[in-house]
Amino acid sequence: MMTATPFSRYTAHDWNKVRAAFSSSILAETPLSSLAQNLEGVDWPIKGEDETPAGYIGLEFDEVKERLALCGQPPRMADHLVEILKETLAFDEPFGDMVTQGEQSAMRDNPLLRNLEKMGIPENFPIRLTALAPETLSFCRLENVSTLREFAFLAQRMAQSVIVSGDFRSLLNSLSNIDEEALSHHLPFRTGAKGLHLIEGLAHAVRAQPAPVRAALRKRLHAPLSATERDLAAHVTSEQIADARAVLKERAMDLSTWFLAECKELELRIADGAERRHLVAGLNDPALEVIVADVLKSILVAEPEVVETGWFARFLKWRKK
Repeated sequence: MMTATPFSRYTAHDWNKVRAAFSSSILAETPLSSLAQNLEGVDWPIKGEDETPAGYIGLEFDEVKERLALCGQPPRMADHLVEILKETLAFDEPFGDMVTQGEQSAMRDNPLLRNLEKMGIPENFPIRLTALAPETLSFCRLENVSTLREFAFLAQRMAQSVIVSGDFRSLLNSLSNIDEEALSHHLPFRTGAKGLHLIEGLAHAVRAQPAPVRAALRKRLHAPLSATERDLAAHVTSEQIADARAVLKERAMDLSTWFLAECKELELRIADGAERRHLVAGLNDPALEVIVADVLKSILVAEPEVVETGWFARFLKWRKK
């Protein structure tokens, strides 16, 4: 067993203890810099996709120090790593503790439910309306998880027994850390705002379409295309376009049922003269907005016709006879 040195406050025994405890943590793939910031301590100095607890807990203590040394870090950074994991475990422990508590207590103390409330996200939002990958949605169906509330309780039950990955872990981490940017990739969430939104839900549906199909849909709407997009669109058949439009319309109808109040609000804005392209401008992606605006048309009442008056109106009326 390695003993402490003047450069290290922790031993290999300390490291083995903390890494064993962290191996089943739901935060194992969260960036160390994010964990350090959440603890309001010294930041983790190394950036990169592999700079997560999962990238270190498979190493022996000496190997951790060697890896840090290769990144130009002094031995004391190994101590800092141990401290980050130890303090984060204190946050992570409620997930394991709640497994043994009654349902009433779990409902009150589940950290994910508290964070959903902080962000104004309804617990009963359907999982099927998220942008989770098909395999993750299939897993949720197998586990009888149909809402975000049920997702939170499934995460609670699994936290100490199963190491999850992919979209499941990504959504879990984004909810645990209130990472708005990451959360917006899975839920129709608007960064900097609270709640969920129809426009973002439609944007998810459009993004789920393959790039060639998106290009073809933009071509159909006479949107400007780059040379690459024109090449992609040229390989898409009319049947594929029709199928994509049907899928988008079906998802739009499904979303409109949930976001009924927002639909009514958008219809009122259109009645006041707003254009659909202006309603979706918050997406900050012109290539996406043109398709979302077109999909939006399928679930909102038709824009009011301009009523002509005076001699020109009488002339048009005479022409129609």
